[in-house]
Amino acid sequence: MTIDSALVGRLLAAQFPQWAELPLTLVEQGGADHVIHRLGETMSVRLPRSGWADGEAAKQYTWLRHLAPRLPLPVPEPLGLGTPGCGYPWHWSVTRWLDGTTATVEGLADPELTGRQLAEFLRTLHEIPPARTLVPGAHPELVHAPLAARDEATRAAIEAVAGVFDAAAMTEVWDNALRAPAWEREPVWCHGDFHTGNLLTAGGKLSAVIDFGGVGMGDPACDLVIAYTLLSPTTRPVFRSALGLDDATWTRGMGWALATGLNAYTRHAATEPRVARQAARQLTEVLTEHTAPSAS
Repeated sequence: MTIDSALVGRLLAAQFPQWAELPLTLVEQGGADHVIHRLGETMSVRLPRSGWADGEAAKQYTWLRHLAPRLPLPVPEPLGLGTPGCGYPWHWSVTRWLDGTTATVEGLADPELTGRQLAEFLRTLHEIPPARTLVPGAHPELVHAPLAARDEATRAAIEAVAGVFDAAAMTEVWDNALRAPAWEREPVWCHGDFHTGNLLTAGGKLSAVIDFGGVGMGDPACDLVIAYTLLSPTTRPVFRSALGLDDATWTRGMGWALATGLNAYTRHAATEPRVARQAARQLTEVLTEHTAPSAS
């Protein structure tokens, strides 16, 4: 459906009239799942493009208020949870605007420092008390699907890109990840979509982590995707050492990086060159590590 400033303005007027007179500016690269408008100077409005992301606004509104005070980097502050209305069928959100530019490999002032910052953020996230401690009760919205749930789609994607990437090597990475021992400890908090597009920098340093729509509890391996989207063969060891996860978790993390990279590449390579370049780099970094002499 068309999600333009006029629709956003009508939703604000109906549900948050105190902000309805503030100017709205479309954020051009808002993401694949949401349309984002800057609201005034200090806020943003995020509206899902489809029902796929409908539950994300409510989940972030509930949990970021518990997670944010415990984290070492700024994250979006929920200010309002919008409900369906004005012909728009999904929940949406108003959050505090965070300044910064999307993280890129070229824009890092000190890549090794970035590796340590990323590890500190994830370590701290993993140590936050479980959801049932913060809010008593069951929280099925936080349960992450296991890596094996992506098996059929990942093998199909490997076959689809066999003429572009080394299909045999990718199959080895995937098989290794599925054979690796599972995470048998208590589930930990995970960002769920921890890649360059959801990191902001200022002055070449990490300044914020955004888009917690995939936040949940489970295997921390899913957040190791960042090691292949932002880091390099020289900085990944810094990140891995500072994070301190075991070899099996790292192997599963390579599987997550392969699966998500293939998903992005096969979905967007033909239509979005920017996403295709990022996904290609992600896959190349996974294969580089897999074929390196020191690879486990």
